[in-house]
Amino acid sequence: MTPVSPTPAFKLGEKLVDPLSMYLADIYMAAVNLAGLPAISIPCGKVGNLPVGLQIIGKPFEEEKIMEVAKIYERN
Repeated sequence: MTPVSPTPAFKLGEKLVDPLSMYLADIYMAAVNLAGLPAISIPCGKVGNLPVGLQIIGKPFEEEKIMEVAKIYERN
C-alpha cells in the first residue's frame, strides 16, 4: 500500500499552467504501471477538503486479491 500521489488532490484548475507538478503527482502510479503490477486506487480520507487516495499494489496476476483488500478497506 502506498499513497496515490505525494500531495492531496489539486483544487479544480489549480495546476493547469504547471505541467511538471501535474506529472509529478502521478509519479507513484507511473512506477507501478511501468513495472506491470496490478494496482487499484481508492479514496482513504481528506486533508482539508481535498481527497487523498490509497494505492493497493499486488504481485503479478493477483488482481482478485487486491480487489478483495480494497473491498474490505472500503467496508470498514
